[in-house]
Amino acid sequence: MLILVINPGSTSTKIAVYDYAKPILLRSIAHTADELSRFDEVTDQFEFRKQIVVNELHHMGIPFEFKAVIGRGGLAKPLEGGVYEINQQMLDDVRQAIHKHACDLGCIIAHEIARDIPGCRSFIADPGVVDELNDYARISGSPQMPRICIWHALNQRAIARRFANEIGRRYEDLNLIVCHMGGGISIAAHEHGRAVDANNALDGEGPFSPERAGSLPAADLIRLCFSGEYTEQQLLKRIAGKAGLTAHLGTNNMKELEQRIANGDKHAQLVVDAMIYHVAKHIAAESAVLCGKIDAILLTGGMARSEYVVQRLRKRISFLAPTYCYPGEDEMGALAQNALDVLRGQVVAKIYQ
Repeated sequence: MLILVINPGSTSTKIAVYDYAKPILLRSIAHTADELSRFDEVTDQFEFRKQIVVNELHHMGIPFEFKAVIGRGGLAKPLEGGVYEINQQMLDDVRQAIHKHACDLGCIIAHEIARDIPGCRSFIADPGVVDELNDYARISGSPQMPRICIWHALNQRAIARRFANEIGRRYEDLNLIVCHMGGGISIAAHEHGRAVDANNALDGEGPFSPERAGSLPAADLIRLCFSGEYTEQQLLKRIAGKAGLTAHLGTNNMKELEQRIANGDKHAQLVVDAMIYHVAKHIAAESAVLCGKIDAILLTGGMARSEYVVQRLRKRISFLAPTYCYPGEDEMGALAQNALDVLRGQVVAKIYQ
């Protein structure tokens, strides 16, 4: 039972093929800034990225006999967690979405490849706009700007379920705080299988990260917008892309920054320690969401590989609950498993509308 997994990221396209739950192909194809600069919009990259997927499969001799193609979900609109069958409404919404990200291409490419294969179905699962927030979590100080969440739902849920399985419990029976630390940092309170609070890790909420600004002083941001010094696109880049560690230190590479710190770079140490401080503070804030009833705190994402980061985080948050570390992410395996669960009849794919 072959399952094709497609995960487009900002600077790469990840491809995997699974036979049932066994991976038989795992590839990550990097894209240079020059390659992507010729496209005005992310969705304009569709044919370019699709052809890369097709060419790689042909090159590796993988037959186009897939039972399912599952793509990383886009940022079209808030929806419940779970697996969704791709339909025309989803494709239309993704192309018109306000929030633009390479993940929007996941469902488009998956649908295009699947429709040419007899009996093949196409899905997405747990996109970054999964919204299970409590109603009062949506209220901000301005009626015009309600809180929304854009977070690493797929990996957070996969890690939460993995932890639950390891301790012989059900994810739906646990209270967890999960912190994904990558180019962006998302922190969510998982209460009995629902993420009842999570930050907007893309657009400017929560701690700053290697590439994103996190929460900023609102009045100062407004003044910057009206200063006449920057275009709208330049300012948006100062929120996500050229912000966080990149803006302060010129790089988003934690290994490089750890080496700079080891070599005595005090400014690098100050900024990295400040990021860790803000991550810890926001993790602690989620403990209030769960009324202090926390079974565990789970750290995941690429930065969870950094002993420098993890040790300093543990020092600040270990009093809240036992803390476990799951370095990296397993989005490809999580996507494949979601598709397999539907094909086996263990999960019913939801209808996107």
